[in-house]
Amino acid sequence: MNQKVAWIDNLRGIACLMVIVIHTTTWYLTNVDKVSLMTWDVANVLNSASRVCVPLFFMISGYLFFGERSAQPRHIVRLFLCLVFYSAIALLYMSTLTRINAWQAWLHILQKPVFYHLWFFYALFVLYLLSPLINARQISAPALLLLIAVLGVIANPNMLSVYGWHTRLLPVDLYIQGDVFYYILYGVLGYSLGQLQTERGWVTLLALAGFIACVVGIIKGTQHALHTHGNFADTWYRYASPLVLLAAISLFILVKNTLGSGPVPGLATIARYSLGIYGFHAFFIHFLRTRGIEITRYPLLDMLWIFSATLAGSLALATVTQWADRKRWVS
Repeated sequence: MNQKVAWIDNLRGIACLMVIVIHTTTWYLTNVDKVSLMTWDVANVLNSASRVCVPLFFMISGYLFFGERSAQPRHIVRLFLCLVFYSAIALLYMSTLTRINAWQAWLHILQKPVFYHLWFFYALFVLYLLSPLINARQISAPALLLLIAVLGVIANPNMLSVYGWHTRLLPVDLYIQGDVFYYILYGVLGYSLGQLQTERGWVTLLALAGFIACVVGIIKGTQHALHTHGNFADTWYRYASPLVLLAAISLFILVKNTLGSGPVPGLATIARYSLGIYGFHAFFIHFLRTRGIEITRYPLLDMLWIFSATLAGSLALATVTQWADRKRWVS
C-alpha cells in the first residue's frame, strides 16, 4: 500500500465511522422535548464534529477520478448495482420488519431513495458522469485559498446573511444554486488538495486549529438556533454550509499530513468494508430505535450501544457480502 492510498483509506475509514455517529445521535437532536439539555448538547457536539463525513466522501471521489484518471463505465455500472442492491435490501427490510409502505417507496425510486441514506448514491452519479469532462489541475496554494474563500464562503448561498448600509452584503450572489454544485466543488478540492504539498508542521497545526474552530462554530450556531426557535434546526449542519466546508478541508489536510505513512489498525478494516457498512448501517439504527432496543434512560450509554451494535452488525453483513461478491460489484 503506497503512501497516497494509505491516507485515503484512513480518511475513508474515519468518514465511515462519522456517518454512523451522525445517525446514532440524530434521535436526541430531533427529540428536544424528550431529552435533557445536557444530553442534547452532547449529541450536538458529536454530530457537529461528524458533519464533514459526506463532504469527505465526495473529496475522496474527486481525488480518485477528477485528475488524469476518470470514472470508467465499470465504475458507473458498479454504482448502479450498489443502488439497486441496497435499495432491494431496504425494500425487503421495510416489507418484513416495518410498517413502511415498501411499494410506495419503490414507485418513487426515480425521484428519491427508497431509504434515506441511499441518497448518496444518486449524488455520486453526478460526479462519476462528469469526471471524464473534469480534469482538475494542481494550482498554487494562494489560488486555491482564493477559490475556497469566494465559492466556499463569500458567495456561498448557505451562508447566513450579513447586512450593512441598508443592504445585504453577504453572501454575494454569483447565481450558485443547489447543493450539487458543492458536491462537485468538493471533488475538485479533493483532487487539488491531494496534489498540493501540505506536509509541513505549521500547515498541520493550522488544519487542526481550523477543524476545531469550525466544529465549535457549528456547535454554537446550532445551540443558538435551538434557543432562538425552541427546536432543532439543521442550518449549520448542511453539507454545503461554509463551516462544514472549511472543516472538511481542514480534516482532509490533517489526515493527509498525519496518517499517510501506512494503514491505521482498525481504520483499514473499516475502509475495506466501508461500502457495505454504509449500505447496511441505517437499517440497524432504524430497527434498534423503532423496536425499543435502546437505553435512552442513560443517553451516553445508549449512544455507545447504538453506535457499537450498528457498527458490529454492519461490518458483519459487509464482510459476508464481500465474501459472496467476489468481483466487488456491491461491496
